Amino acid sequence: MSFIPSIYTVESVTKGHPDRVCDQIADRILKEITDLDPAARVAVEVFGCKGIVTIGGEVTTVARVDYACLAREVLESVGYDPVETRVHIISQSSEISQAVGTGGAGDQGIMYGYATDETPSYLPLGVDLSRALTNGLEAMRESGEILWLKSDGKSQVTIHDGVPTVILVSAQHDASISLDEVRETLTNRLVSPLIKGNPRVFINPAGSWSTGGFNADSGLTGRKLAVDSYGGIIPGGGGSTHGKDNSKVDRSATAKAREVAVEIVRSGLAHECLISVAYAIGIDEPVMLHAQNENRKDITNLLDAEMFRASKLRI
Repeated sequence: MSFIPSIYTVESVTKGHPDRVCDQIADRILKEITDLDPAARVAVEVFGCKGIVTIGGEVTTVARVDYACLAREVLESVGYDPVETRVHIISQSSEISQAVGTGGAGDQGIMYGYATDETPSYLPLGVDLSRALTNGLEAMRESGEILWLKSDGKSQVTIHDGVPTVILVSAQHDASISLDEVRETLTNRLVSPLIKGNPRVFINPAGSWSTGGFNADSGLTGRKLAVDSYGGIIPGGGGSTHGKDNSKVDRSATAKAREVAVEIVRSGLAHECLISVAYAIGIDEPVMLHAQNENRKDITNLLDAEMFRASKLRI
């Protein structure tokens, strides 16, 4: 009765994927502001396309930050050139500010946290492997191990009865490198060391890929919700976890639910744990808090409800 289906497919993306670049810019802005002003209210969204990055949202803070400079730092860190930056930031609505100023949740919504003892990461096997593949791409690029690797990339893993059966890796590369070399190198140095068994392997199935990032596609904060969580095989909340301060329960309650689920599994109290928690804007106490084990048995009694008060959520 596992929460994990017998057959499923999940994906992951590298730090140079356009959506992930936008997530990182939003999070970099959040960190800079809250380091300077822990009481700040931050909800930042980023959109990037064709040489332009637009930063928008609501920020209430005494901190003064250079949004364009922070965006440039992120772009350079993933190997991209600086681009034109447009900033459209206003203060948080006074009505919302009044509602959440005493510690209530910054919005309504439902969040989920999940853990399984299937892997040391407490993530489903496919999620663990797909992330390992994109992490491997990033490590080989950043270390200079493979000089022709570029920043953009994706992976996809299909699991059938606990066994990886299909592996897909798409990696941006220098235009001077042949597709055959890309496929041979990534099969031997990335896929084979990570994936056991005899899965079907696809490397850059669409062919050569030398143009990536914002030059090839648009990017948007929060568009990789399934990648950020459990690949869509476990329920996921509807809100992005990026660019938001702790009052936004999309971010803080999602992290807390995952943290508590991991602790329950790590302690041997369940093989799998799924926690569901929901909030009403402006209200401190969750309107719903529920946990189940792998047999769908209610284990909510294992939770400390006080930890899930919006005013106590911290990352």
